[in-house]
Amino acid sequence: MKQTNQPLHLEFNADRTYIAIVYEDREVGFCSPEIAARIVETLNEDEELHDDNETLRKALQMACADLIKRTGGNPARVTKLMERYLENAKRPEHGTRAIAFLLRDRQRELDVSDKEFVFFCNSYRLSPQELRDIYRGKDISDEQLKVISRILGKSVKELMEIRDGFSNNEMNTLARILGTSAQELTELLK
Repeated sequence: MKQTNQPLHLEFNADRTYIAIVYEDREVGFCSPEIAARIVETLNEDEELHDDNETLRKALQMACADLIKRTGGNPARVTKLMERYLENAKRPEHGTRAIAFLLRDRQRELDVSDKEFVFFCNSYRLSPQELRDIYRGKDISDEQLKVISRILGKSVKELMEIRDGFSNNEMNTLARILGTSAQELTELLK
Protein backbone atom coordinates (compact mmCIF):
# COMPACT_ATOMS: atom_id res chain seq x y z
CA MET A 1 0.00 0.00 0.00
CA LYS A 2 1.40 3.37 -0.99
CA GLN A 3 1.23 6.11 1.55
CA THR A 4 0.98 9.75 0.48
CA ASN A 5 1.07 13.01 2.40
CA GLN A 6 -2.05 14.33 0.72
CA PRO A 7 -5.10 15.03 2.90
CA LEU A 8 -7.70 12.28 3.09
CA HIS A 9 -11.02 13.17 1.47
CA LEU A 10 -13.99 11.72 3.27
CA GLU A 11 -17.43 11.46 1.76
CA PHE A 12 -20.42 11.73 4.01
CA ASN A 13 -24.04 11.59 2.94
CA ALA A 14 -26.35 13.13 5.57
CA ASP A 15 -29.33 11.22 4.16
CA ARG A 16 -27.69 7.85 4.76
CA THR A 17 -27.41 5.80 7.97
CA TYR A 18 -23.95 5.05 9.32
CA ILE A 19 -22.90 2.64 12.04
CA ALA A 20 -19.98 3.31 14.36
CA ILE A 21 -17.10 0.85 14.32
CA VAL A 22 -15.86 0.35 17.88
CA TYR A 23 -12.57 -1.29 18.76
CA GLU A 24 -11.40 -1.64 22.37
CA ASP A 25 -14.11 0.78 23.55
CA ARG A 26 -13.08 3.49 21.06
CA GLU A 27 -14.87 4.63 17.94
CA VAL A 28 -12.47 4.06 15.07
CA GLY A 29 -14.73 4.81 12.13
CA PHE A 30 -18.15 4.65 10.54
CA CYS A 31 -19.62 2.54 7.77
CA SER A 32 -22.87 1.78 6.06
CA PRO A 33 -25.10 -1.06 7.38
CA GLU A 34 -24.21 -3.21 4.35
CA ILE A 35 -20.49 -2.93 5.06
CA ALA A 36 -21.09 -3.51 8.78
CA ALA A 37 -22.95 -6.73 7.94
CA ARG A 38 -20.01 -7.91 5.80
CA ILE A 39 -17.55 -7.07 8.57
CA VAL A 40 -19.59 -9.03 11.13
CA GLU A 41 -19.92 -11.97 8.70
CA THR A 42 -16.16 -12.01 8.08
CA LEU A 43 -15.38 -11.86 11.79
CA ASN A 44 -17.84 -14.68 12.50
CA GLU A 45 -16.28 -16.82 9.76
CA ASP A 46 -12.83 -16.11 11.21
CA GLU A 47 -13.98 -17.15 14.68
CA GLU A 48 -15.57 -20.31 13.25
CA LEU A 49 -12.33 -21.19 11.41
CA HIS A 50 -10.37 -20.61 14.61
CA ASP A 51 -12.71 -22.97 16.51
CA ASP A 52 -12.43 -25.60 13.75
CA ASN A 53 -8.62 -25.30 13.83
CA GLU A 54 -8.60 -25.82 17.59
CA THR A 55 -10.81 -28.90 17.24
CA LEU A 56 -8.59 -30.38 14.53
CA ARG A 57 -5.47 -29.63 16.55
CA LYS A 58 -6.94 -31.42 19.58
CA ALA A 59 -7.91 -34.39 17.39
CA LEU A 60 -4.37 -34.55 15.98
CA GLN A 61 -2.95 -34.39 19.50
CA MET A 62 -5.21 -37.24 20.61
CA ALA A 63 -4.30 -39.34 17.56
CA CYS A 64 -0.56 -38.75 18.11
CA ALA A 65 -0.90 -39.61 21.80
CA ASP A 66 -2.74 -42.84 20.89
CA LEU A 67 -0.10 -43.72 18.30
CA ILE A 68 2.76 -43.15 20.73
CA LYS A 69 0.93 -45.12 23.44
CA ARG A 70 0.37 -48.10 21.09
CA THR A 71 3.96 -48.12 19.88
CA GLY A 72 5.39 -47.78 23.38
CA GLY A 73 7.03 -44.44 22.65
CA ASN A 74 7.75 -41.55 24.97
CA PRO A 75 4.51 -39.60 25.75
CA ALA A 76 6.55 -36.40 26.00
CA ARG A 77 7.14 -36.60 22.22
CA VAL A 78 3.49 -35.96 21.29
CA THR A 79 4.13 -32.29 20.45
CA LYS A 80 7.16 -33.18 18.32
CA LEU A 81 5.15 -35.80 16.40
CA MET A 82 2.30 -33.32 15.89
CA GLU A 83 4.74 -30.73 14.49
CA ARG A 84 6.18 -33.33 12.11
CA TYR A 85 2.72 -34.28 10.82
CA LEU A 86 1.69 -30.64 10.45
CA GLU A 87 4.88 -29.83 8.51
CA ASN A 88 4.37 -32.86 6.24
CA ALA A 89 0.74 -31.88 5.62
CA LYS A 90 1.69 -28.42 4.34
CA ARG A 91 2.33 -27.95 0.68
CA PRO A 92 6.11 -27.74 0.36
CA GLU A 93 7.59 -24.56 -1.08
CA HIS A 94 10.93 -26.12 -1.98
CA GLY A 95 12.55 -29.42 -2.83
CA THR A 96 11.51 -32.44 -4.83
CA ARG A 97 8.13 -32.66 -3.07
CA ALA A 98 7.28 -29.12 -4.20
CA ILE A 99 7.98 -30.07 -7.82
CA ALA A 100 5.91 -33.26 -7.37
CA PHE A 101 3.01 -31.05 -6.25
CA LEU A 102 3.46 -28.88 -9.35
CA LEU A 103 3.31 -32.00 -11.52
CA ARG A 104 0.10 -33.10 -9.76
CA ASP A 105 -1.33 -29.61 -10.33
CA ARG A 106 -0.46 -29.89 -14.02
CA GLN A 107 -2.22 -33.24 -14.22
CA ARG A 108 -5.35 -31.69 -12.70
CA GLU A 109 -5.13 -28.77 -15.17
CA LEU A 110 -5.01 -31.24 -18.04
CA ASP A 111 -7.84 -33.26 -16.44
CA VAL A 112 -6.20 -36.59 -17.27
CA SER A 113 -5.89 -39.90 -15.46
CA ASP A 114 -2.64 -41.09 -13.88
CA LYS A 115 -1.99 -43.38 -16.83
CA GLU A 116 -2.60 -40.57 -19.35
CA PHE A 117 -0.34 -38.21 -17.40
CA VAL A 118 2.48 -40.77 -17.33
CA PHE A 119 2.11 -41.07 -21.12
CA PHE A 120 2.06 -37.26 -21.44
CA CYS A 121 5.25 -36.89 -19.38
CA ASN A 122 6.91 -39.72 -21.31
CA SER A 123 6.16 -37.86 -24.55
CA TYR A 124 8.36 -35.06 -23.17
CA ARG A 125 11.09 -37.61 -22.31
CA LEU A 126 10.37 -37.93 -18.59
CA SER A 127 10.15 -41.71 -18.17
CA PRO A 128 7.54 -43.38 -15.96
CA GLN A 129 10.34 -44.49 -13.60
CA GLU A 130 11.70 -40.93 -13.34
CA LEU A 131 8.20 -39.66 -12.60
CA ARG A 132 7.76 -42.32 -9.90
CA ASP A 133 11.13 -41.37 -8.41
CA ILE A 134 10.09 -37.70 -8.23
CA TYR A 135 6.85 -38.63 -6.46
CA ARG A 136 8.91 -40.74 -4.02
CA GLY A 137 11.11 -37.73 -3.23
CA LYS A 138 14.32 -38.70 -5.02
CA ASP A 139 16.63 -35.93 -6.22
CA ILE A 140 15.88 -34.24 -9.54
CA SER A 141 18.78 -33.69 -11.92
CA ASP A 142 19.31 -30.54 -13.99
CA GLU A 143 18.53 -32.56 -17.13
CA GLN A 144 15.21 -33.67 -15.67
CA LEU A 145 14.44 -30.04 -14.75
CA LYS A 146 14.71 -29.08 -18.41
CA VAL A 147 12.09 -31.67 -19.31
CA ILE A 148 9.88 -30.80 -16.35
CA SER A 149 10.03 -27.10 -17.28
CA ARG A 150 8.45 -27.94 -20.64
CA ILE A 151 5.79 -30.08 -18.97
CA LEU A 152 4.90 -27.37 -16.46
CA GLY A 153 5.44 -24.35 -18.69
CA LYS A 154 7.86 -22.80 -16.20
CA SER A 155 11.46 -21.69 -16.66
CA VAL A 156 14.33 -23.95 -15.64
CA LYS A 157 15.64 -21.17 -13.39
CA GLU A 158 12.32 -20.95 -11.56
CA LEU A 159 12.28 -24.72 -11.05
CA MET A 160 15.90 -24.68 -9.83
CA GLU A 161 14.94 -22.11 -7.20
CA ILE A 162 12.05 -24.34 -6.11
CA ARG A 163 14.20 -27.48 -6.08
CA ASP A 164 17.19 -25.93 -4.33
CA GLY A 165 15.45 -23.67 -1.81
CA PHE A 166 14.96 -24.34 1.87
CA SER A 167 11.68 -25.23 3.56
CA ASN A 168 10.62 -23.13 6.56
CA ASN A 169 11.51 -25.97 8.90
CA GLU A 170 14.98 -26.38 7.35
CA MET A 171 15.55 -22.62 7.47
CA ASN A 172 14.60 -22.49 11.17
CA THR A 173 16.93 -25.40 11.97
CA LEU A 174 19.82 -23.83 10.06
CA ALA A 175 19.20 -20.45 11.70
CA ARG A 176 19.23 -22.06 15.15
CA ILE A 177 22.52 -23.81 14.35
CA LEU A 178 24.05 -20.54 13.14
CA GLY A 179 22.67 -18.57 16.09
CA THR A 180 20.59 -16.16 14.01
CA SER A 181 16.93 -15.70 13.11
CA ALA A 182 15.34 -17.40 10.10
CA GLN A 183 14.43 -13.96 8.70
CA GLU A 184 18.03 -12.71 8.89
CA LEU A 185 19.26 -15.92 7.28
CA THR A 186 16.71 -15.62 4.47
CA GLU A 187 17.84 -12.05 3.77
CA LEU A 188 21.46 -13.15 3.79
CA LEU A 189 20.82 -15.94 1.27
CA LYS A 190 18.95 -13.73 -1.19
